[in-house]
Amino acid sequence: MNHDTTAPSGAKSRLSTHSVFGAPCWVTLTSRDLKATEEFYSAVLGWQWRPARLGDHFRIALAGGAPVAGIAAVAAMWQMAVAWTPYFAVASADEAASRVQERGGTAAVGPISLPPGRAALLADRDGATFGVWEGELFTDWETWRNSRPAFIRLHTRDAFDAAMFYGEIFDWASDRPGCCEVEYDGDEVLLRSQGDVVARIESGALEAAPDPTIRPHWQVHFAVDDVAACARAAELHGGSVLSESEEEAVLRDADGAQFTVTARGVEH
Repeated sequence: MNHDTTAPSGAKSRLSTHSVFGAPCWVTLTSRDLKATEEFYSAVLGWQWRPARLGDHFRIALAGGAPVAGIAAVAAMWQMAVAWTPYFAVASADEAASRVQERGGTAAVGPISLPPGRAALLADRDGATFGVWEGELFTDWETWRNSRPAFIRLHTRDAFDAAMFYGEIFDWASDRPGCCEVEYDGDEVLLRSQGDVVARIESGALEAAPDPTIRPHWQVHFAVDDVAACARAAELHGGSVLSESEEEAVLRDADGAQFTVTARGVEH
């Protein structure tokens, strides 16, 4: 699975998920072809690359020298879907996986040990896939949170039901110090960590829809300076544009993984 593409070596001391928990802390991409993936995201998002601990199929994506995502070219080898997946910080990956299963979700992979932590790939009861990570954070928490290289949004059947499900998994809106706060904003649910919106949950996805873009799923957004330029670069490098506005475009990469680019500075 693709969660472990990120564990950096020789990194300075960082916070762990035992002190920062319940919020998204990383995103990963499972792809088929590493070279094609590198070329596509270098052209569209300007990323650079460095090796990961797990070998030749794995890379760390860098933006401005800072780690922003993990890439694993194992979709065909491990018979996994090509997709972007968000990971949430948890104090215990085993406990989080148990909570998911107790509440009608599923555990696809793990929890498994990946020093310096543990991880699992899970799905909620509507089929949206997400991961959990326990251990040292992959990059400095304040840098990752404040630079906002990524933002996530859950498109689901019922936002309020989903918020209850995830809230019970991740101790949202609990009495635990430092937990994420939940705010209801019309038809959406906002997740805040240390005052900042870090995720949104919205209703309207159709559970049995033949089109995967409208089935329940977590959508990963990347902040960019020029949405139109990213969309044109995606088309030129084998991807496609599913929708486009001045502030946002939904794209597919050359492998079929869906993601969104959002104009930097736009309120999520």
